[in-house]
Amino acid sequence: MLRTPTARLLDETDERAVAELLATDPVATCWLAGRVEAVGTGPAALGAPLWGFGSGRSLEGVCLAGANLIPFTLPGSERAAAGAFAERARRAGRRCSTIVGPARAVAPLWELLAPHWGPARDLRPRQPLLAIDGPPAVAAEPRVRPVRPTELDTLLPAAVAMFTEEVGVSPLRLDGGAGYRARLSELVRAGRSLAWIEHGEVVFKAEIGAVSRAACQVQGVWVAPSHRGRGIGAAGTAAVVEYARTTIAPVVSLYVNDFNSAARAAYQRVGFQEIGLYASVLF
Repeated sequence: MLRTPTARLLDETDERAVAELLATDPVATCWLAGRVEAVGTGPAALGAPLWGFGSGRSLEGVCLAGANLIPFTLPGSERAAAGAFAERARRAGRRCSTIVGPARAVAPLWELLAPHWGPARDLRPRQPLLAIDGPPAVAAEPRVRPVRPTELDTLLPAAVAMFTEEVGVSPLRLDGGAGYRARLSELVRAGRSLAWIEHGEVVFKAEIGAVSRAACQVQGVWVAPSHRGRGIGAAGTAAVVEYARTTIAPVVSLYVNDFNSAARAAYQRVGFQEIGLYASVLF
């Protein structure tokens, strides 16, 4: 009788194997790689279980089961790894708000979890993953700069508006926004929140939400509605790219909804190239 492939809980002894796996696609895995580089692979340090799939000590896939469920697998191992991760996830119960990662890993995992965790609030199966490893192709907006800690209260309403517009629900709904504010404050203190603030108004904002030694990922790009249609998104993103690639990581990436034609056009003008495909399942 064939045994169903299983996933195991990884620990501190698996750090090298995890790093080697993530290095096969450093841009797509920069969020996971950054966490491993910062704290290792112990569950207590990560703050969430990290499951591994593979034979012996070598790994063909990993999945971080935290506030987001984030799978990554080698090409050819997607189905088997999805089966192993789905079994773990079903037993643990849904604790995540999103399943997100490379589409080839997310799609088979959601196929197996949907009968148990569905229906999803929103399914976004095609989110192009874009990257740039050189200077932006358009002039950077010089007024975009790191947000100061004293400006957190100015930034927060814009960040809430961006989140609500992008995700479809307010980040204030669960705990009055305490967790969201804490995360935003952390990014501000780390110099990873950038904005153009004019007369107390946020005109443009973005965060560098994930960082590894090889790459970083820009998130939360937003232009105030009254300033849209003037090229601020492209110029502001160019400023973020220039800041990130010279001070944080050599490759700057982001992912975007395939239906957001305006954003995709702006990123293309900046010089981003499509290098992969993400997918998200939102609860």
